[in-house]
Amino acid sequence: MNQDHQGPERQTCDVLVIGGGPAGSTVSPLLAAKGHRVVLLEKAHHPRFHIGESLLPANLPLLERLGVADEVRAIGQHKPGAEFVSPNHAHAQTFLFAEAWDKSMPSAYQVKRAEFDEILIRNAARQGVDVHEGCQARSVEFLPDRTVRVQATHDDGRTTVWDAKFLVDASGRDTFLASRFKIKERNPSHTSAAVYGHFGGARRNDGEAEGNITVFWFDHGWFWFIPLTGGATSVGMVTWPYHMKTRGGRSLQQFLMDNVATCAGLADRLKDAELLTPVEATGNFSYSARHNHGENYLMLGDAFTFIDPVFSSGVWLAMSGGELGAQTIHTCLREPGRARSALKRFDRQMRHGPKEFSWFIYRVTNPVMRDFFMGPSNIFRVKEALLSMLAGDIFGRTPIWRSLLVFKALYYGANLLQPRRAFAAWRRRRHNVRPAEEASLAQPS
Repeated sequence: MNQDHQGPERQTCDVLVIGGGPAGSTVSPLLAAKGHRVVLLEKAHHPRFHIGESLLPANLPLLERLGVADEVRAIGQHKPGAEFVSPNHAHAQTFLFAEAWDKSMPSAYQVKRAEFDEILIRNAARQGVDVHEGCQARSVEFLPDRTVRVQATHDDGRTTVWDAKFLVDASGRDTFLASRFKIKERNPSHTSAAVYGHFGGARRNDGEAEGNITVFWFDHGWFWFIPLTGGATSVGMVTWPYHMKTRGGRSLQQFLMDNVATCAGLADRLKDAELLTPVEATGNFSYSARHNHGENYLMLGDAFTFIDPVFSSGVWLAMSGGELGAQTIHTCLREPGRARSALKRFDRQMRHGPKEFSWFIYRVTNPVMRDFFMGPSNIFRVKEALLSMLAGDIFGRTPIWRSLLVFKALYYGANLLQPRRAFAAWRRRRHNVRPAEEASLAQPS
């Protein structure tokens, strides 16, 4: 440490990580374990509230590798599957992860993100990461000697400058680097916003199915229903911007509850429930940066791309990217001759995950796709492959891709056989994703 009384404190490290969410708290301890000096900057103080509370089965082996599996199990609500409820079908459809192609990942957890994220960042500190909470990165310079200089301010007003060999942007939707590089682009194929809160006393499914996430489709999007420990249930509405504009002068709470009332299945689950937290909202507006790396930096998770959360993919994509990011950075720093190939591999995986999930996300409100989800068939092992995708098993060697191609072919074929229905769905989707001014998410004054 070098303290200059005329200027900011100056420090050096091998890797500087901006952001202490799942991505940053995954990449940092894995790098520290490889012998690198790692500093992590987190602008907030843990615990802090966050949505994205439903984990995927593919997360669990990574939690084991990080050494936090027991801690997460202790705070998690057991989740054996996912339930889908459609207003156009008389039955609910449950997908059990135990029926996926790979039977070794039969369940996951629902977690309160305040608790989950704190477990991860405390683990990073235990593993030797120099963690600074209440410290926000303000500026970045890429210097001629191929190092990176970041200036950050602490809650107490101090300023620190870090010089690092490598920078990781895990800043989430702050998109620290993408915003500064001006390479962040809205995704024209999917726009939405979310309104959400935690409820007590919500009616859950019985028995083993108590912990399942439920997705309720409704006319203007979909709702999530995520059972958590301690009797809390996370409920959120994901809807199109045009529908947010119908809010008028209603509070977020009233707007959410008015929409819940239009969804009979969810309204029944919440008829005896009470709000435990204020209702909040976020502009989703899916986006992606044009690139995710340079010779001495990486972008992870939402700092690179954000997609609709309907399949609970966010935490898994962030953490799996963090694990691969640690391998990539280690190669860049220790074997620079292999850096280019390592960065190319990183880029392929970072694009692969969002691409595979997005194909389904873009079509999940299509009536043909809804029929497929509500009446799944296992011809050519299509159902098992779909379950593997829902479980997050898309980066390993599970041979699901031929079956998913069959699924896509069946989907396109069903649309060709129902041209009027397909055209009506296409026209409605085009209406939904049309450019619109961002609706205000603030509470009315």
